[in-house]
Amino acid sequence: MASSSGSSFIQNSGSEEDRQQLMDQRKRKRMISNRESARRSRMRKQKHLDDLMAQVSTLRKENNQILTSMNVTTQHYLNVEAENSILRAQFGELSHRLESLNEIIAFLDANNNCNGLAMDHNEPYSFNFAPNHDSMVDGFNMTNSWNYHCANQPIMTADVLQY
Repeated sequence: MASSSGSSFIQNSGSEEDRQQLMDQRKRKRMISNRESARRSRMRKQKHLDDLMAQVSTLRKENNQILTSMNVTTQHYLNVEAENSILRAQFGELSHRLESLNEIIAFLDANNNCNGLAMDHNEPYSFNFAPNHDSMVDGFNMTNSWNYHCANQPIMTADVLQY
């Protein structure tokens, strides 16, 4: 019996060692698997970080392009506004001059109608003459001192476009 119990103890101790080795082997496998899993996780995290950094760089470039475009557009807008302001001022001045010229024409028409010359304002530069053509030179009644004086004067223009 002693021999049988001794062999049983050796068997038990061998199976205990086998079990311990099996547990150690499983533990090592688990450690290796965990290390590999942690390495893959770090790699995924690093790749995600790299992707985010690339996205930040791309978005910064796009933002700079948009800001540049906005600055160019704003400058263009300001230039157009300044030009419009000048054009509005010129329009006002030219409207005022046109009113003045129309008043002068009305005055001259009233004066010329008294002297036999009538202008047709629907047709520029056309005149309807009275039957008496003796005192007419190139469509102007030369007995009227206004016509004689104005016929020899150059047409003056102002430099309204120089602002």
